[in-house]
Amino acid sequence: MIEIVKPALEHLPSYKAALERGWSPDNVRLREATREQLEAIEKDPVEFLAGLDDPEAKGPPIVLPDGTEVARLPGFRRWIWDGEAAGSIGFRWQKGTSELPSHVLGHIGYAVMPWKRNRGYATEALRLMLDEARAVGLDHVEITSDLDNPASHKVVLANGGRLVGRFAKIAAYGGAESLRFRIDLQSASR
Repeated sequence: MIEIVKPALEHLPSYKAALERGWSPDNVRLREATREQLEAIEKDPVEFLAGLDDPEAKGPPIVLPDGTEVARLPGFRRWIWDGEAAGSIGFRWQKGTSELPSHVLGHIGYAVMPWKRNRGYATEALRLMLDEARAVGLDHVEITSDLDNPASHKVVLANGGRLVGRFAKIAAYGGAESLRFRIDLQSASR
């Protein structure tokens, strides 16, 4: 059984070990994100953990892969946990609306460690995160996925998602064609 847990000092050694093993919680920035997280953990573990939980968007601006700075959205990250770190799932939103700015690829993003895949962890973590989305008042969430990631498509569809279309990522994310899914929160299974 898995759960999603708020990142805490007690979980940090397992999470750090996964980073050191080469896993990245960021499907876009990969190794760069892993390096940054390891450096932040080394510098100040408490500050690192605090930065993963920002529902008031009080943190600094976000730097996109092309160097553009944009305002931070409210959001937080949870760790997928099965007795040890198994992955990461993040949630971001705009207050008062279910819509997102064009530079945000989706409300929820997740990454399961390769050695923990094919166990249903992402499907269950997404199901649990949908409760968080309901709690902030969203009526739907959007999740995007690359065309060549059928495992992620399956995760979204298993949680009541439906394909709403193809789109080209903004240039900051490489401009590749991707898929956009929507999960209506009033009708998604609880």
